[in-house]
Amino acid sequence: MPSRWIAYLYLLLAMLGAGSTVVVSKLVSASLPPFTATAIRFGMALPLFVLLMCWRRADWPRLCRHDWLILTMQAGAGSVGYTVLLLAGIRLTTAASAGVMMGTLPAVSSLLAWLLFRESMHWRQGLALLLCSAGALTVSLRSGAALSFSTAGELAGNGLILLAVACEALFILLNRRLHTPLPPLALSCYLCALGLLLALPPAALEWQGNWHVSAVALLGLAYYAVVPTVVGFVLWYAGAARVAAGEAALFTAVLPVSALLFAAALLQEEIRLSQLAGMACVLAALLLQLLPALHRPSSAEIVGEK
Repeated sequence: MPSRWIAYLYLLLAMLGAGSTVVVSKLVSASLPPFTATAIRFGMALPLFVLLMCWRRADWPRLCRHDWLILTMQAGAGSVGYTVLLLAGIRLTTAASAGVMMGTLPAVSSLLAWLLFRESMHWRQGLALLLCSAGALTVSLRSGAALSFSTAGELAGNGLILLAVACEALFILLNRRLHTPLPPLALSCYLCALGLLLALPPAALEWQGNWHVSAVALLGLAYYAVVPTVVGFVLWYAGAARVAAGEAALFTAVLPVSALLFAAALLQEEIRLSQLAGMACVLAALLLQLLPALHRPSSAEIVGEK
């Protein structure tokens, strides 16, 4: 098989794994509070990242105080904040709606870059943001004799998912503020360790001493720690190193689509017409933003796994 097709397979599998986290989060959130689940996830993933560092004989970069501060902010937003908000939101909304919301990440990143860092916004990004807003609004509609909004609980869940996406966008933007760019593996290992440290104190406050943690939840966390977090990291960077940036970026469209399909297949969720319409808006926005990247010959931009 040609190297390019192998790269496509790696990227596809990485995004399928990322899409499956929506379903896994739904199962985990049923029996574990969000900070505890987050701490367990990073506690499981960290030894695997350390083993990868040792196996690759990778260096442990020394960082200045500024970079440690940026990494801590990244871990708080993208590692802990994203996971906690996703777990809290998925309790209230459907996995299918959450998958569509997660597809708004590129547009939300553009908005935050404009609001927080005064980066210019191209007309494509503005139009993509409008499309994503329409998609998020459409997802919250229910069809029937007359269109109506979803229940207050589902609307709140969708809002929490959007906040999780905003945390992930902030995570990506903060990576550009590092004085010393870090190799992806070292960056992921540091962020995993910091995420664990930040999640432990609130997880201790959540402890009630009388939880009944299901085997499904523990297996789900093990899957979350191994497949999307560690294996997904390896697959994504193995694929991204072999193709142009635009080609790799296009595979991010697989995430919301796979989340929708997993929700229907594994959780037996009914896919509403409004969710399909919202998905169409989000995918159109994603394609609109990624079209210019198809003409860039450079390799995919590296952002460490949360």
